[in-house]
Amino acid sequence: MVVLITGASAGFGAACAREFVARGAKVIITARREERLLALQRELGESSCAIIAQDIADTATLESKLTATLDSRGWKLDVLVNNAGLALGIAPAYACEIGDWERMVEINILALIRLTHFVLPGFVAQKSGHIINIGSIAGSYPYPGGNVYGASKAFVKQFSLNLRADLYDKNIRVTDIEPGLAGGSEFSLVRFKGDEQRAADLYRDTAPLLPEDIAQAVCFAAFAPSHVNINRLEIMPTAQAPAALNVHKISQNAPESKGVQ
Repeated sequence: MVVLITGASAGFGAACAREFVARGAKVIITARREERLLALQRELGESSCAIIAQDIADTATLESKLTATLDSRGWKLDVLVNNAGLALGIAPAYACEIGDWERMVEINILALIRLTHFVLPGFVAQKSGHIINIGSIAGSYPYPGGNVYGASKAFVKQFSLNLRADLYDKNIRVTDIEPGLAGGSEFSLVRFKGDEQRAADLYRDTAPLLPEDIAQAVCFAAFAPSHVNINRLEIMPTAQAPAALNVHKISQNAPESKGVQ
């Protein structure tokens, strides 16, 4: 199995790369930060891991580098994990920066559909393939400040289901993995624009999902028997529930906080 993982320099993407290689797959990991990718490649081994240092928003360049990497390695792509994505800010819609909205649409939607569109003809030709999108519970449950981020993940959910409608007779699987509150990544640090204290406060006294949990879910879908398609997999930590998306605090004296991934 050869797997392309976007946003693989940290968090979910890096954990997915480790889990796939541990299960005998080969991975192509892509992200902007080359030094992070090189470190992960050294950890996983060059024979099992190829890197593409590239901003996913520059889809044309990424596609060219992907083709060259596959050709040079003699690999055939089997799985695309569309993991790259981000949230920017949590202000109410009337106070948001339009640039943040546009960046979320660019990465969470446009880059995802462009890369998916690029690999699909090859999957159809080889009569196999699996597209695994990393969505979010924010695509199903609205919350204050979720505005465009939640809308982008709702798009990912429906896009995944609509792909299945088009591909049901092509032996191509499509899965949307939808995590809830998740720590161990840079997601909240990016959302809060580098405010480490605010990011840390979101997870204090909780037991959130970890990147390894999501990697296990991704591989559960990827390594399922070929006749099995996991359409959607919604995952929350035990401490979180969909009723108002409350997060239970362990300390009785700590104020209740709410957070979503």
